[in-house]
Amino acid sequence: MANTIDLVTKFQPYVDEQFKNESKLSMLTNQDFDWTGAHTVKVYKIGTSAMNDYDRSGANTDTNWSRFGPVAGLDATTEEMTLTKDRSFTFAIDKLDNDETAQQLAGASALSRQDREVVIPEVDAYVYGVMASKAGTKPAAAALTAENIYTEILKASETLDDAEVPETGRVLLVTPAIYALMKQSADIALDTDVGQDMRLKGVIANLDGAAVVKVPKVRLPESFGFMLAHPSATVAPVKLEDYRIHQDPPGLSGSLVEGRICYDAFVLDNKTKAIYYQAITAQTE
Repeated sequence: MANTIDLVTKFQPYVDEQFKNESKLSMLTNQDFDWTGAHTVKVYKIGTSAMNDYDRSGANTDTNWSRFGPVAGLDATTEEMTLTKDRSFTFAIDKLDNDETAQQLAGASALSRQDREVVIPEVDAYVYGVMASKAGTKPAAAALTAENIYTEILKASETLDDAEVPETGRVLLVTPAIYALMKQSADIALDTDVGQDMRLKGVIANLDGAAVVKVPKVRLPESFGFMLAHPSATVAPVKLEDYRIHQDPPGLSGSLVEGRICYDAFVLDNKTKAIYYQAITAQTE
C-alpha cells in the first residue's frame, strides 16, 4: 500500500508587487499658481496696442489722435481655473489578517502601494488627457511609421517655432511603440547621453533640443501618437494630498487607511499653441 505524505506548503514574507512607473508629469507641467486658501484661481489676459506711423508734422487733428497715433485702450480679461477633481479611497486591514500574512498587509506599505498603483496612474491619465484635448494644434490622425515619424515630429517643432514657443524646455512625449519607430528611423539620431538628474525625471534621450519622455500607453488617451509641449502651457496643481492610517479606530480591530487628493489640470488660453498633439490611426498599432 502506498504511503500518504502531506507535502509542506511554505509562504515567504514577500509580496509580488506590480510594476508601476513613477509619474513624469513634472517635465511637462508647472506649478506656477497657488491654490492655498482658494478653490478657484483667476489670471489676467492683457491686450496690446497696434503700431502706428509717427505723425511728425502733427497734421492730424482727430481728438483721439496724438502724434503717436490713435490712443487705444488695453483689454484686460480673465480666465478662471476651478479645481474639479476631489478624489478619495479607504480600506481596512484587520489585525489578525496582518499578523497571519507575515505583516504583508502592513498599513504603510499598503498605502504606498495604493499611491503607486492607483493614485499616480489616475492623475497622470487625467492630466495627459487634458493636455491632448486642449492642445492648440491637433492635426488629423496619421499612420506613423519609421519612414515618416521624423517628418511628423519636425512638423510639430516647426509649429511651435512659428508660434514663438521657447525652444528650451520642450518635451516630446511618446508611447513605447512610437519610441520604437524613432529608434528604427534612419533619419533620427537620438542623443541618449542624458544626465542622471534628468533620467530620474523620466528623460531617456534628446531630439533636436527636446527632451524625450516615454510613457506607457495605458496612461495616455486612446490613439495617442506623440505630443510636443512646453511645460509653461499646462498648470497641474495638487491642492491637497491627505493620507492617514488610523490604528484601532472605533468599530475596527486593526488599521483604517484613508486618502484624499484634490488636483486638476489647466491649459492657459494664451499658451495652447505650446502643445502639439498627434493622434494615430489603427494602422500604426
